[in-house]
Amino acid sequence: MPAVGKGAYGFNGEVIVVTGAAMGIGAGIAEVLAEAGATVVIADRDGAKASDVAQLLRQAGHAADHIEVDVSQEASIVSAWAELVKRHGAPWGLVNNAGIQDRQLLLDGTAEEWDRINAVNSRGVFLLTREAARGMVAAGKGGRIVHVASAALIGALTQGHAVYASSKAALLGLMRAAALELVEHGITVNTVLPGGVATPGAIGATGPVPEGPGRRVPPLGMCSARDIGAGVLFLASPMARSVTNQTLAVDGGWSVT
Repeated sequence: MPAVGKGAYGFNGEVIVVTGAAMGIGAGIAEVLAEAGATVVIADRDGAKASDVAQLLRQAGHAADHIEVDVSQEASIVSAWAELVKRHGAPWGLVNNAGIQDRQLLLDGTAEEWDRINAVNSRGVFLLTREAARGMVAAGKGGRIVHVASAALIGALTQGHAVYASSKAALLGLMRAAALELVEHGITVNTVLPGGVATPGAIGATGPVPEGPGRRVPPLGMCSARDIGAGVLFLASPMARSVTNQTLAVDGGWSVT
């Protein structure tokens, strides 16, 4: 995908936090938003890598910052958000991208694996959404919250996704509830459903060898991290001011096969 530029989808320096943005889909989302004029905060548990990504964006002429946060820990989220507000004021946007996609077959499933994955993929998203929404409501300027879920919510991708798909499905329930409660404040809440993207997280995911419909090559080809970023850009942009409680699949056409 070529460089975005500002145009109709652009920002005027609004601060948007992207979690899990030190690599993979999150880094692609951050790059697209920065090109469109947002001040992007790279939020990741790997503070050194987050700093590197922010530095690369600044070297390219964009506005960027970073912060270290472990989204599985409430104390880390609360303290990191307080630091963000101290630096930038209440962020205008939040992209809940951080996630774990390790696989475990249903018949081998454990409560420990359920708790580990949901602590990041759903509980962490709830806590981040809460902190962001509190600040947005207090600021009184509206805002954007975008969840990054999965095309696994459209149809089964691969064996071993019982916990992963469940954790991502929780984001749709959270989206609906949050969209209803926040609409009166001009805050929209939407969800992107990415198809397959060859990221370090996907390649390094643990568990059984992936087998299932997700191995089909999408008719439009595999998505890139920037393709997912383009979907997030629309939902976070001024052009989507009337869009809330919606899902957008960016899957290379996999869902039509």
